[in-house]
Amino acid sequence: MGIDLLAETIDDLAGSDPVAYADGESIEALHRQLRRLEAFVTTATAAFDASGDWADDGARNASAWLATRCRMPRAEARRTVRRGRVLRHLPAFARAWSDGEIGAAHVDAVAAVRREATEVALQRDEDLLATQAATLRFDTFTRALAYWEQLADPDGAEEEEMARRDRRDAYLARSLNGMWLGRITLDPFSGSIVSGELERLERRLFEEDWARARDELGREPTSGELARTPGQRRADALVEMAVRSRTAPADGRRPQPLFTVLVGYETLHGRICELEGGGVVTPGSLVPWLDGSVFERAVFGPGGRVEVSQSSRLFTGATRRAIEIRDRECTHPYCDGSSRDLEVDHVVPFAAGGPTSQENGRILCGFHNRLRNQRPPPPAA
Repeated sequence: MGIDLLAETIDDLAGSDPVAYADGESIEALHRQLRRLEAFVTTATAAFDASGDWADDGARNASAWLATRCRMPRAEARRTVRRGRVLRHLPAFARAWSDGEIGAAHVDAVAAVRREATEVALQRDEDLLATQAATLRFDTFTRALAYWEQLADPDGAEEEEMARRDRRDAYLARSLNGMWLGRITLDPFSGSIVSGELERLERRLFEEDWARARDELGREPTSGELARTPGQRRADALVEMAVRSRTAPADGRRPQPLFTVLVGYETLHGRICELEGGGVVTPGSLVPWLDGSVFERAVFGPGGRVEVSQSSRLFTGATRRAIEIRDRECTHPYCDGSSRDLEVDHVVPFAAGGPTSQENGRILCGFHNRLRNQRPPPPAA
């Protein structure tokens, strides 16, 4: 039987030396085959769900049967069954998954935008979306999918954006042993404010830890030799935010958060409305923030050039700021760091006559900027 043959093949593979497959081509091939197997298992699970055979064992539904017999978390079992059901309505994504070109996360992403208002558009555009899923980085695909959703159901997208803000929530409670446990859920704008300040303070604490460890060791430390873990620094940064709020002067001026909003020429680029960090938002979601925030307008023109408004924050000039807004993350294809604490580098080196211009600049993280001195990075996709 096919399952016996599969078991023999896996036994042979598991009995071999994993180091023999520790090259990039083999790793990519292994993950592709793993995706194909996951797709087949999900499709077979959907058929099992439809057959009703799970009821013979007294299970209430297929996910309950999976959770017991396959020792899966209930949430994972429910996701597997739900994923199998939705595949019946997404033939292009089912084929792409079966071919190993996409994974379960891609199916979940498109399933999340599938509803009555988008059904007709999804049937029309599914082949295009499946192609994008198979060729783009996952975060780029989800961004493109968010724009597709806005165009397919503009009213629904605006309503969902407002609903996302309504789902904001914060929970902090003291446990029995005196520790404080919490959870926070924020909309894209509120999250951008909190995350930006938290990252800024955490970075300052990191620099303090690094300097202290360097002085004590007499050399450059490793991250494992620092006094605090990243999580501990974030926790301390959160406390510092509260202390600063508590000790702020009564007549102090409430800071106005700055949002960088990216927009595009409709006829050239389609609908573009993103926060600087890459989160796709609807134009209507900007309205509640107009009175209490400063907005930086960055317009993408032909050729990828960015025109920045006069209210922009200048770091080392408007040219750098335009490059930060345009790239927003390290342009090396194997990096996805945000533009915070990254470096602007010449595409054509300055020593080789490269101009210090927007067209000849790009964002690189410190690692890939240093790596460039050893060998040129692959061209950005």
